[in-house]
Amino acid sequence: SNMAGERGKQEVFITRLFDAPRQLVWQAWTDPEHFMLWWGPKDYTCPYCEMDLRVGGKYLNCMRSPEGKEYWGTGVFREIVPFERLVFTDSFADEQGNAVPATYYGMSPDFPLEMLVTVTFEDEAGKTKMTLRHTGLPAGPETEGTHEGWSESFDKLAETLK
Repeated sequence: SNMAGERGKQEVFITRLFDAPRQLVWQAWTDPEHFMLWWGPKDYTCPYCEMDLRVGGKYLNCMRSPEGKEYWGTGVFREIVPFERLVFTDSFADEQGNAVPATYYGMSPDFPLEMLVTVTFEDEAGKTKMTLRHTGLPAGPETEGTHEGWSESFDKLAETLK
């Protein structure tokens, strides 16, 4: 379901072609060790990531800004189709993995407590076409910032796949 426009909520939609086999791109999303190599915008690091990769399983990760500020995120895996599709909820969190409002990090109160991320993986001439849909975002600069954050993360992901 396309949530864009619903109650002013927006979505980020990004398609990227990676010069790597689909299994490897899938692994980058589902293996915490690989995930930590690319998660977060440019100049951010991911010092912590755990995943219980099963439907109903939770994940918890952290991204650290160049200034040392940490942002924790958590959610639940809703759908897992190996090498094809990954669907999970997305919430801001504290270090213990409890969902918290965006205001906890000084961000807009317009962020819902829970958003949804869908990632699909397709073969395309020996490469992998990855599509990301992040729904339920507030309209305005938050959506632009989220788009930029994902794009910079995917630049880093492309580097780790080399």
